[in-house]
Amino acid sequence: MKKIMKPIALMLVVLMVAVFVAACGNSSGGSGSVSVGIVLPTKDEPRWVQDEQRFKDALSGTDYTTEILFSQGSSAKEKENVETLINKGIQVLIICPQDGDAAAAAVEAAKKEGITVIAYDRLITNTDAVDYYVTFDSVAVGAAQAQYLVDNAQGTGVPLYLYAGAASDNNAFLFFQGAWSVLQPKIADGTFKIANSNEAEALKGTAELARDQLGKIIGQVTTNWDANEAKNKAQTHLTAASADMKGDVAILAPNDGTARSIADVFASDSDVANFVVTGQDAEKASIQYIIDGKQSMTVFKDVRSLVTDAMGMAVSILDGNTPETTGSYDNGSIEVKAKQTDVIVVDKANVKSALIDSEYYEASEFTGL
Repeated sequence: MKKIMKPIALMLVVLMVAVFVAACGNSSGGSGSVSVGIVLPTKDEPRWVQDEQRFKDALSGTDYTTEILFSQGSSAKEKENVETLINKGIQVLIICPQDGDAAAAAVEAAKKEGITVIAYDRLITNTDAVDYYVTFDSVAVGAAQAQYLVDNAQGTGVPLYLYAGAASDNNAFLFFQGAWSVLQPKIADGTFKIANSNEAEALKGTAELARDQLGKIIGQVTTNWDANEAKNKAQTHLTAASADMKGDVAILAPNDGTARSIADVFASDSDVANFVVTGQDAEKASIQYIIDGKQSMTVFKDVRSLVTDAMGMAVSILDGNTPETTGSYDNGSIEVKAKQTDVIVVDKANVKSALIDSEYYEASEFTGL
């Protein structure tokens, strides 16, 4: 009896181990079970939470799987997230870097494992470990913001307040580059006078700024994409401003979150008669501001298209094909092939057609539309 039971017991143990291993291999957290790894900057901004669901929806109906992790504003966490996804066997990494330079180490680790790297919305700089870049035309965004200020300027000598995104974000440089290309001729001809940046004032005769020159201005007027920092800077600038730097003013605000904070500060100053303020991202709160006349415009970047482009590129790679690209960007090390998505200027005149009729938002989400 003992001689019969031992082989049977051994077979049972082997069978149980095999079932356990198979179960682990089929679980969502098992090695090799994730096709596309996605790393986004933070869950603290509505944009990225919305992107999370859009990425999931974009991959539905395919045989591929995804896992999405958030870096919560930390480059160290971002690198940890990439390492976690590498260990789960991803074949494609889509990453929106917290810091373009700092992200280089993370994507280099991915490339060593043969993973295709797609920079999403923000370029990863100074590394050859980036294969593709999916983006809106960031230079065009800044140019559109500036053109709106030009088109709405009345007379000459209009005080111009400049604000920028984070100096750690390559997009901030591209946005400002685009804006400067439109604003500089109008500063030179006297339409605008710079109110809050002696670095910009010193360079007002320079049509095309080198990166270090852009860096000097951005370093002085950065908001770090933070609404509170934008508010504090605006308060400091208005407190220091002379009477001739108030009245009717123009404000280059880099995105919607900072635009609302800056607009609130300027609206509270009785010496500011009127202001035109730019924005970007078509955030719901800013659309309400535009309807209410508190913010002048926003640049609508339909992230549905950007997500579709990024995931379409990933699926193309997984299928063994070469993704479609429309241009390239110099990241300081190589020219990164890019797929660009168009942008739309939205103000009170076209807010309904651009955002409601396109079903990006529902009319019921706003008042006074």
